[in-house]
Amino acid sequence: MKKTFQILIFLSFVLPTIVLANDVIIENPLDVDSFEDIINKIIDFIFNIALVLAPLMIVWAGGLYITSGGNPDQTTKAKNIILYTLTGFAIILLSKGFVVIIKQLLGA
Repeated sequence: MKKTFQILIFLSFVLPTIVLANDVIIENPLDVDSFEDIINKIIDFIFNIALVLAPLMIVWAGGLYITSGGNPDQTTKAKNIILYTLTGFAIILLSKGFVVIIKQLLGA
């Protein structure tokens, strides 16, 4: 019974799309034409997220540092959060230059 149902679904949904496939036009949903454009879009997306998250992380780490009450573990954790946030944000800022450098190294 299950096999008959699967065949029926195939005949009613899949088969007509195969027969009418000549009229189907699939447009590019990414609006890019090259691999470099895809990388630039990904970098821009990550950059926009970092612009929001980096200040929030620094404020959160500052609050953690202020409320640590002299606890060395908590102050070290807050300092590490600030250090890693600034390091990550610097890498993201330089990422646009990485694409240009790689492109020049590959000779494209």
